[in-house]
Amino acid sequence: MLPPDFLSASNRLTIDLGALVDNWRAMNKRSGKARAAAVLKADAYGIGIAQAAPALYAAGARDFFVANAEEGAALRPLAPDGRIYILAGMWPGNEALFFDNDLVPVINSDEQLAVFMAALSERGDHPCVLHVDTGMNRLGLTVEQAVALATDPARPASFSPVLIMSHLVSADDPDHRLNGLQLRRFHEVSTAYEGVDASLANSGGVFLGPDYHFDLTRPGIAVYGGEAVNDIPNPMKPVVTAEARIIQVRDVAAGGTASYGASARFDRDSRIATVAVGYADGYHRSVSGGGVTLRQATPSGAFGFLHGQKVPHVGRVTMDLSLFDVTDLPESAVRPGDYIELFGRHIAIDDVARAGGTIGYEMLTSLGRRYIRHYIDSV
Repeated sequence: MLPPDFLSASNRLTIDLGALVDNWRAMNKRSGKARAAAVLKADAYGIGIAQAAPALYAAGARDFFVANAEEGAALRPLAPDGRIYILAGMWPGNEALFFDNDLVPVINSDEQLAVFMAALSERGDHPCVLHVDTGMNRLGLTVEQAVALATDPARPASFSPVLIMSHLVSADDPDHRLNGLQLRRFHEVSTAYEGVDASLANSGGVFLGPDYHFDLTRPGIAVYGGEAVNDIPNPMKPVVTAEARIIQVRDVAAGGTASYGASARFDRDSRIATVAVGYADGYHRSVSGGGVTLRQATPSGAFGFLHGQKVPHVGRVTMDLSLFDVTDLPESAVRPGDYIELFGRHIAIDDVARAGGTIGYEMLTSLGRRYIRHYIDSV
């Protein structure tokens, strides 16, 4: 039975933990001989780490990546014997979080390496990950630095990483020349650290095939149902369905306008549903309807789904409200109080993201606090 607050909510999320687990298992299978981690940063991509982590742990995930030590400390009780990697690494002052919660820092720079070595001298041995930049130019030691460190006879014995990692630049484009270049560079580093596990593939990297899998893959967006590779059908199950309630349905005569700046113009008699969702809820202003001046992405803007049919967004997304053109639905079918799907089972989140010139990652992690969340297990 659905909870009362979900039934009465102005906007709501249905989060399918069964689909989440199925997606992780599918990526784990695609990873072949490698094991698949679960990436849980940003509150599990906005769906709730307190619910996502136990589901993935029960499914068999034992390697977890989060952004910072605070996220790792919150995750530890949910994955008692899991290995939790902290992508932002260790900084002066937060060393205790790593040692007290058995968190594994990712070493991204010479400065972080110095902080980590100082912590080892004070507290004793502790695992770490060495991040190598093979082409992103964002974080990590250079290939040359990493190889030199591996072969440096003066390297302290206490520095013994449990994982070497890098991050692919264009894994969502299988034909991009940088994929092969990064693979060759990463092989150079992984060979220098013989016997240490290696990790290169994110979601898109898993789809690039076995050469990119190494020992550990790091699928993120694919586990949450998003597209990992451009221009192919998305094989992942949708995890999140976002809905918002229709507050009012009103008629607009041909030649009339609606929304700020009279940005929606109608060349026929139309019916408009005013819906309780806006950019304060993570429904970005950039997904506003076709013809709005701010549109810089797909000309049509976003669509919703109502009573078996796609309906276009019109006018500007405002802080709390959005307008959808429901003219093509039977008049008796659309009533105040009905819910319109913003994305999920019938409208792909990446289609909405493209309409706003962004990506599914941003849509998920922007979901506002006003949504009432309901968790289901479709398995």
